[in-house]
Amino acid sequence: MAHTKDEFETFMSQLKETNATLSFYSDFRKIAKNVSDIAISLNMLNYLLGKENLREAVEALWKRDPKAFDVMDILIATRKRDKKKFFDESGQFRLVHSLFQSVDGIMEFLEGTGLADVFRNSEIKDLEDYVFGVETGLDTNARKNRSGEITESLVAGMFRHFGVAYRTQVSSKEFPEISAVLGTDRKVFDFAVRTSRKTYLIEVNFYSGGGSKVNEVARSYAEIGQKVNRVEGYEFVWVTDGIGWKDARNKLEETFYAIPNVFNLTTLRDFIDIVKKENQ
Repeated sequence: MAHTKDEFETFMSQLKETNATLSFYSDFRKIAKNVSDIAISLNMLNYLLGKENLREAVEALWKRDPKAFDVMDILIATRKRDKKKFFDESGQFRLVHSLFQSVDGIMEFLEGTGLADVFRNSEIKDLEDYVFGVETGLDTNARKNRSGEITESLVAGMFRHFGVAYRTQVSSKEFPEISAVLGTDRKVFDFAVRTSRKTYLIEVNFYSGGGSKVNEVARSYAEIGQKVNRVEGYEFVWVTDGIGWKDARNKLEETFYAIPNVFNLTTLRDFIDIVKKENQ
């Protein structure tokens, strides 16, 4: 059944500002693992803290284990794999990590970043604790990915609560009829729910901000949804939410009218009621 203008206005009024749970802000398991992976080196570098003659201390540690310095990128909130560069006094671009190949390079890093004075003055008491804080800050970059995971978790939680059987990360290749209509558009659906009448292939997302990607998602799902819905026994379902859609209202409205089953986190219960009724 096609949606109406009033239904779309209601849908827009229900969009949520955020889907964040408390676990959204920091993944402390990942943070702790990242710190644990380099803890031995960090504890060796603790030897440098409070040393007035810092070069002498660096030389002593270098003779003992030069590999201990290999983790120093993290002290300025970068990682070796980031391949961060800096502009040196001779006008050359160099990799930050390249400095950790010699005592002179390490001293250049410490003095140039300002860490030398921090170390000498014992402004850091323990590098393992310090890096835990750095990792917590860097983890904010992963929040964008966690937003999608949290929305999927919320949907899965509602399915479980209301007794809806589901599967996750289901490839279109499992359904020859769907693969035929999608052609080269191979798709891994977030959820699949099967009832006595049909199979629902479900995509889930949440957008707290707008942008070109949001418009592209709406266009893509309109195309996929219409293709899936042409196959008897299958139906495409899109669960989306977030005030980011207010900046992409027109494109969302087009998709809202193009495919029947568009829900947000408020109206998802309507879809669950449909599933339970078909399984009676």
